[in-house]
Amino acid sequence: MNNTSPISEPDQSAPGIFSRFATGQLTWITLILIVMIACFTVLAGQSFASVANFRNIATDACILMVMALGQLFVIITGGIDLSVGAVLVFSGVLGCLVMNSVGGTAGIICGIAVSILSGAAWGAVNGLLVTRAKVSPLIATLGSFGMAMGLALVIANGIDLMAPLPLVRSLGVGRLFGVLPWLVVLAGLTAVVMAIILNQTRFGRHTLAIGASAAAAERAGISVNRHLVKVYMIAGSLAGMASIMSLSRFGTTTIGGHLEDNLKVITAVVLGGASLLGGIGTVTGTVIGTLIPVVLLNGFVITGIQAFWQQFAIGLVLVIAVYLDGRKRNFAG
Repeated sequence: MNNTSPISEPDQSAPGIFSRFATGQLTWITLILIVMIACFTVLAGQSFASVANFRNIATDACILMVMALGQLFVIITGGIDLSVGAVLVFSGVLGCLVMNSVGGTAGIICGIAVSILSGAAWGAVNGLLVTRAKVSPLIATLGSFGMAMGLALVIANGIDLMAPLPLVRSLGVGRLFGVLPWLVVLAGLTAVVMAIILNQTRFGRHTLAIGASAAAAERAGISVNRHLVKVYMIAGSLAGMASIMSLSRFGTTTIGGHLEDNLKVITAVVLGGASLLGGIGTVTGTVIGTLIPVVLLNGFVITGIQAFWQQFAIGLVLVIAVYLDGRKRNFAG
């Protein structure tokens, strides 16, 4: 690899063995999703295969999808962020306090801004720990997980806070044209924006280049450390945004309801074709990968299967996805 090629080399539109594998993985996870939907439809009939339930699945997937889009960028660079669930909780608690303290529409606007900014701040902490303190992403973000969750519990005195009713009535249960939930619209727009950033901008090309080879990207003139901090800040900001969606969806801060989000988000990204070694990943794959754990839980609940089995199934699927990722890397090498 020469000094001028790394920026363009990770372009996934170019033919190559990695792009073919990514396309293949996108195909099979789509088939898995279709098979899952078909199986639950046979087992539960209209209880599962109804417009109302599909709308519910899409709404439930929105929060994870927004977090997964931020995780996608982190994983593409070869990192990982285990703090997103706790950052969501912390940002939600802080934003909810501001909303209830200020009151009215102004309070909601200020609370949204505080949530997103607090998420970005945690992302900056993660990025600086990784780039300046040279702490591994796994340990840095695991530490942030503990700190963010602990501070959230301290600030909220260990109890869930109630979200303002106008937020719940508008974003939480409101629908575009009376059909499409606003949460789905917001998540869809976020996915489109992130896809454009990843595929059509210099920032996206640099993200892919760093994941392919950080050393080569540095030689090509990319400020790797600065870029990584920005990537972690994006992940944190999207976790903060997801906290607002969670507040509006459930009406409370749901402090204890996001402990498994890290596993679900990472699973979604890896299932979507991203490599834990970096350099590969798509927004489309992440969106489809997000739907798999959500459909699993929904189908388990409707068919009467204990939801605890979902944890086992997601863990198993994650192990299989990582194994296949390792196999394709070895084959390519």
